[in-house]
Amino acid sequence: MIHLIWVALICIGFVFAAAQGNIEVVTKAAFDGATTGVTVCFGLISVLVFWMGMMRLAEDGGLLQKISKLLSPLVAFLFPDVPRNHPAMGYILSNMSANLLGLGNAATPMGIKAMQELQTLNPDKQTATPAMCTLLALNTASITLIPTTLIAIRLNFHSAHPAEIVGTTLVATAIATFAAIAADRWYRSRELRRRPPAIPPSQTSLAPLTPPGPTSASSTTSSVSSLAVPRTGITAAKGRDTTWKG
Repeated sequence: MIHLIWVALICIGFVFAAAQGNIEVVTKAAFDGATTGVTVCFGLISVLVFWMGMMRLAEDGGLLQKISKLLSPLVAFLFPDVPRNHPAMGYILSNMSANLLGLGNAATPMGIKAMQELQTLNPDKQTATPAMCTLLALNTASITLIPTTLIAIRLNFHSAHPAEIVGTTLVATAIATFAAIAADRWYRSRELRRRPPAIPPSQTSLAPLTPPGPTSASSTTSSVSSLAVPRTGITAAKGRDTTWKG
């Protein structure tokens, strides 16, 4: 759907520029945008490489493991249907730790690996599980302690105070995270209410062992009649005595 929106915007821009006779403005804007994109990418590379190196040092030094231990009770609460020792839990913790440090590009591979591991627990491969939806919500709206990418962009555009957005970003991402968790809990509870109630084992044990049909019906009737009618030794069909006489 997104690619259709972009194609529509490009086509509308060309049509309006051609109608006004300013087609060269579109060409100039395209080249200016490409130049700005390359400049921003080069400015981000150095900052991202620096923070990726810092994250690797934090991982080797045990900082990420400590953060993961602090987050493990929260992750167990948010993902109750994922086993504690499943590999997906490790990737989920790494994804959340990277998002806390504002390393969105570093968190993306961990999120993809977590989704792949959660897919192994999915009984219906064509439908996302509640755990997948929870991970997507947390990855999209995650609490960010240090908005590394935004600080790098502000540095690239010569901001006087590039780190002054830390407090605002923390408050905004915290509100977004709590809203995402609340929505996830609500949808989970609604899904549980929609599920049919489970049949108690005492009722399932009373179910007939054979499916109803002509054969079972006749056998049931004959068994009931044989229990209800006492054996007198007289055959009803032929009316003769079949009692054994010793």
